[in-house]
Amino acid sequence: MHHHGGGTLGPFTPSAALHWSPDWPFLVGALLAFGLYTAGVVRLWRRGDRWPIGRVIAWTAGVATVLLVTNTGLNDYGMVLFSAHMMQHMVLSMLSPIMLLLGAPITLALRALRPAGKGNGRGPRELLVALLHSRYVRIVSHPAATIPLFVASLYVLYFTPLFDFLMQSRIGHIAMMVHFLAVGLLFFWPIMGVDPGPNRPGFVLRIIELFMGMPFHAFFGVAVMMATEQLVSTFNAASSPPGTHLLDDQKIAGGITWAFGEIPTAIVLIALTLQWARSEERQARRRDRAADRDGDAELVAYNAYLAQLNRRGQKAADAG
Repeated sequence: MHHHGGGTLGPFTPSAALHWSPDWPFLVGALLAFGLYTAGVVRLWRRGDRWPIGRVIAWTAGVATVLLVTNTGLNDYGMVLFSAHMMQHMVLSMLSPIMLLLGAPITLALRALRPAGKGNGRGPRELLVALLHSRYVRIVSHPAATIPLFVASLYVLYFTPLFDFLMQSRIGHIAMMVHFLAVGLLFFWPIMGVDPGPNRPGFVLRIIELFMGMPFHAFFGVAVMMATEQLVSTFNAASSPPGTHLLDDQKIAGGITWAFGEIPTAIVLIALTLQWARSEERQARRRDRAADRDGDAELVAYNAYLAQLNRRGQKAADAG
């Protein structure tokens, strides 16, 4: 248990924050996520299928960022310092999800899981497909749900007694961290996930969706920075590291929230631009391939159509 009561933590420094301090549920979860993904990739490679190394790097980075904020001193400080907690919250809700989604885990699972044989009923692959097509997933991953969820997990959590209630128990704290990650994954999935999903808006709509969530996020950060009293009672003088000024620390927490919004926005815009360019390129290639296949039948048909129009024009001119 991590409850070092009575402020036994020293001052918050980078080395203290990066000090290894395992939190078992997250350590096991992260290792499982990494292990299963790697197993899937290995199965594909053995079969002779391609799987981009960039995706492996993205997934690894995603898992690493989760480990970095949950299995280090930052997690211990996150129990007693608002600023440290906010670093965890921002990374888990806005950085880890983007990295994990760029790893395309659903696509990997659909390719790596073998279809159930005839008469075997539904295997894991069939269940995953059914889940992706379910009404539940369609509703939960719709921007009308993901944007309010993303926004509410800031405002409702910190501006109501919910945060203090959850922080009283180990289960509450774990649930909150998992919630940050889940909401982040849901929010960014329709926007920039490589994976198939029920809501796949066009690129322009995705960018609009991204920018719809961000002002609420920035405004929340500013509101926390400008607050003149403690928003939550979890972080108090008794448990905080020596020399902590609680209101200053809360202002730092707000500043972290406000500034952090720019990071995912930049990453997502770059990723979207690359995806966009690639999809245009693919369409052009597809058109070229189609032209090679049908011997430019489209072009021939188009030329015939022009000639026909031309003939009609001639007829009209002659008749006139």
